[in-house]
This record gives sequence, structure tokens and C-alpha cells, in this order.
Amino acid sequence: MGKRYARVAYGGVDVHYKSCTVTLTDRAGKVVSRERLDHTDREALRRQVSRWPPGTPIVMEASFGWGWLSDLLEERGLQVHLSNCYKVDKMREARGLAKTNAKDSYLGSLLAGERTRWWEVWRAPPAVRDRREWMRYRADLVGVGTETKNRIHAVFHRHGVFFEDGTDLFGGKGRQFLRVLCQDGRHRGGTLPEGALEALRGLVELMLWLRDRLAGVARTLRNQLDRDALGKRLDGIPGIGLILAHTLRAEIGQIERFRSHRKLAAYACLAPQCQDTGEPDPRRAPLGRHLGSRGNRTLKWAFIEAAHGAVRHGGRWRAMWDRATQGGRQDRGRGYIKVARELVKIVYIVWSRNVAYQETPPTRPGSRRSRRGRASSRPGTGQSSRPLVQA
Repeated sequence: MGKRYARVAYGGVDVHYKSCTVTLTDRAGKVVSRERLDHTDREALRRQVSRWPPGTPIVMEASFGWGWLSDLLEERGLQVHLSNCYKVDKMREARGLAKTNAKDSYLGSLLAGERTRWWEVWRAPPAVRDRREWMRYRADLVGVGTETKNRIHAVFHRHGVFFEDGTDLFGGKGRQFLRVLCQDGRHRGGTLPEGALEALRGLVELMLWLRDRLAGVARTLRNQLDRDALGKRLDGIPGIGLILAHTLRAEIGQIERFRSHRKLAAYACLAPQCQDTGEPDPRRAPLGRHLGSRGNRTLKWAFIEAAHGAVRHGGRWRAMWDRATQGGRQDRGRGYIKVARELVKIVYIVWSRNVAYQETPPTRPGSRRSRRGRASSRPGTGQSSRPLVQA
């Protein structure tokens, strides 16, 4: 057994919920061992993994549930890497292989021996994954709250109940109206049946509980933001508030893994793509222009939401949106995409250069504004020698 594991050079893991399939290969790509790891017995899992040579590169697909297992393998001294599921799928199709657990784990072991890491994706550390749990938990609460409010409206619609004192049924006056209605079910049109009244009481209690939970999550996020300098800088960008600042931090994780703001825009599905071939025609737009779909869609949603807030903020953001939409008369969605793409650039600069956002951008070295500033600061002109805008 010891001699067999001495030949192991690479490993591939196909992860599932209760178990996973492992293929260990040598440097020539020949299978040394195929094993099955049982996730329910954690101690037996640790003992089994401890027999593998320390420092062995292990490749896992970046599918659901890889986090805790990758941490356990790293604790045992193994080098864990994540592979792009889409690229592995295309690699399997190119080889004409059927999709099985054994073949997927075998392809993972082959990837570990490649000269370049064309297949690798970033493995988020535990702190980033925990921050994502916070934001996804809040998003789930918001989703349940929206569904609960829709069900309350459905009860009103089925039984002809009308709230005539305002437009917001879940505001201050609306909650007071619901509280009185839940006591005996009486309203201007009559009385709610017993079943409808009990359903309404349960829905109102659930809605109030969700409001309390969301308020608690908001307090926790606010305390984290107050201790985080980067979060404060992101919060200062127009359109990005408390929730979106935490969402950007959680989904981006580390800004250093993007070489430029263009790479970040592609990851956020905000880089325009086209399916045109041949020489470009200047008389028309490229054919098939669209936004990419393979990336972080949560990040795309966050930047689009921030774009709406930035347009409401006004200034250069509203002017940018007006130019793209002819004053809001056409292509409003594309206008928000254009503003979101500019916000990607601002977020990248604020994060990577560790600077605060300022409404007036600093002058570029060698620009016309910069030359005018240097000319006005010559001795005898009576002007200050300080720059117009400090970076």
C-alpha cells in the first residue's frame, strides 16, 4: 500500500453530497488508485486522506459543496485547486468520453499535470465564503418577505379587502390596518372567513418576524462596515450603499486576481460581446452584440442596482445616462448597463489603488488640465503651486 501511494503525483476529485470519487495518477497519467470518500464519517475521511503523499496537487470542480472538503484536504497538507466546470465539460466532449464520476475525477488528475493553469478558477478563502453566506442569507430573507407580502395581497384580492388610507399596505398606516384586521377580520366590505383570517394572521406574523431578522442582519453588516476601511470607501461611491458594498466585497473577494477593470467587467457579465466575423462594417453595429452569461451574475445584479442609484444621484452619472438614452426616451436598459460598466471601473480603481472616491476625477499627468495647472504655478504668477485636485 505504501509503495503504491509513493507513485502518486496528481489527484482529481468528483464531489457529491454524501461521497466523492477520487482518482490518483502518476506523472505519466496512469491510474494508481481509485477511491471513494464517505463524507458522513469525518474521522474515517481524515484517516483515508492522510495516506496520500503530502503536497500532492488535487483538482476539484468548482461545483456546489466544494468548500468544506477543500479545507479538510488543505489541512492534511495537500495542494487544492479548483477547475472551471464548463472547460472540463468541453474537454470531456472533445475526448468523446461519457460523463461518469470516475472519468470526471480522472480528467481532474490530468489537469493537475498541465503546464499552464488555463483551467483554474479562484478558490475563495473561508473568510470570503462566510461573507457570502451573510449576503445570501439576507437575500433569502428578502425573497421570503416578498413572497409573504404577495400572499397577503392575494388574500385581500380573494375576499375583496381594500386598504383605502394609503398606497403602501406595509408602511406605518398599513401595518396598523393589518393589526386591526387580524383581531376579528372585520373590514368595510364584511368579515373574513375563519380560514382566511387564520391565514392572514400567520402571514402577518411571518412578515413582522422577517422584518426583525432583516433589521438584525442590517445592524451586523453596519458594524462590520464601520470597522472596515475598504467597505467605507465602497460605500462612498454613488449608488453603492451598505448592502451593495458588502455584496461587492463578498463576490469579488480579492481585487488582485483581476489584471484590469476590463477583466472585472467580464467576470461581472458587463463586457459586451458580439458574434460578428470578418472585417468590421463602420456603417452598422456588430452583429449579435450581447452581454456574456458566464460569470458572476450576483455581481452583475449588484452593479446594475448601483447604476440605478447613481443615476438618481445625478451629476455626471445622470448626464452619462441621458447621453446613452436620449434623455431617457430610448434604450433605458442599455443606459443603465453603460453606467454600471463605468462603476466597475470606479470600484476597481478605489479598491486596487486604495483611494477614496471623489466626484471630480484627478488630472492625468500630461493632460491639458495638468499643463495649465503647471503654467499657472510659475513664479511671479501669484498662483499657488499646489495641484488642483489631490489624488
